[in-house]
Amino acid sequence: MLECKSRAWMEIDTTKIAHNVEEIRKLIPKKTKIMAIVKANAYGHGDVVISKELIKCGVDFFGVSSVDEAISLREAGITCDILILGYTPPMHFHYVLKHNLIQTFFSLEYAQKAAAFAQSQQTMMRGHVKIDTGMSRLGVICQDHEYHIDDVLRIYTMAGLQVEGIFSHFSVSDDLSKKNELYTKHQIILFDRVLADVKKAGIHPGVTHLQNSYGILNYPELAYDYVRPGLLFLGVTSNDALEIRTNPSFLPIMQLKANVSLVKTIQPNVSVSYGRNYCSKDVRKIATVSIGYADGYPRAVSNIGAEVLIHGQRATIIGNICMDQLMIDVTHIDQVKEGDVVTLIGEDQGAFLAVDELTRWAKTINNDTLCFFKGRVPRIYKSE
Repeated sequence: MLECKSRAWMEIDTTKIAHNVEEIRKLIPKKTKIMAIVKANAYGHGDVVISKELIKCGVDFFGVSSVDEAISLREAGITCDILILGYTPPMHFHYVLKHNLIQTFFSLEYAQKAAAFAQSQQTMMRGHVKIDTGMSRLGVICQDHEYHIDDVLRIYTMAGLQVEGIFSHFSVSDDLSKKNELYTKHQIILFDRVLADVKKAGIHPGVTHLQNSYGILNYPELAYDYVRPGLLFLGVTSNDALEIRTNPSFLPIMQLKANVSLVKTIQPNVSVSYGRNYCSKDVRKIATVSIGYADGYPRAVSNIGAEVLIHGQRATIIGNICMDQLMIDVTHIDQVKEGDVVTLIGEDQGAFLAVDELTRWAKTINNDTLCFFKGRVPRIYKSE
């Protein structure tokens, strides 16, 4: 266990990232490179630390959600290409230029605003064109019912823009049902149609990328220039229960720990926590754990049998989870005392509690769970 002075903390083993990157590379064509998606503070793991470790693994391109995330990486010394996947308000276009960032151009109108600003500065704004092949979120619509290839070509040839790539995004690549497999394959067909039409117009499309994490796991044979994993190099998928076509061996890099602050014995018919939703049926030994929903541990898993690990054994959370604390039943575990370490995600004396278990209790996906944990939970890094 890594030393930490906090009451609750994450332990992040960055030495496992290289293994996970190699597992991704085993799946994809040799010519295909990795664009690491490190948005949302690298899904709560720490974008700067994780990005620097990925650079050691040969990753040379990063994707983020917003201009402020990109600037954070630049100010930490990350000089690789960074693609802003989302919206940058036009009033902040100057940051895109100042920090040599790559902006997504997701509509003709938005590209025109970016071009006008770049021209006003007598320079060019770098960017990738986003194509909407079926996500219906951001992107120039290029689907069966609407196919706006003219908008795509206009963005490529617009004065003030330096278009260096093109991409789209899968919406159901994680689902191998026949219906959704056909939908994903049709997204591929539409994206390839756009690429062919761009080339037919005499324009080089630049770098191409389509596969998110499940696109890599289920459609690894696609030979675009980049893939865009987000969770995979962190050693997890969105949902461990989903069938996938490949068999990678990822290593989770994060564990979540907290201390026991108090152990007490309660008598029969004693309620625990706000709302009195738990009441003891007999004499019980309970431990208070110094983590709560303000730290990001989801209150939604109160009173449903969610578990933690202590002394290598499982203990059930009882009562409502509080802002800073939660309670567990340790009647069956000997010698639990103040200061003992509780594992909420990770390994303890050979026992393991995966983030996916917490996710199932919270009825969400691992992407969401990993983003729960707030800044007041320090990240403690293990590296070589």
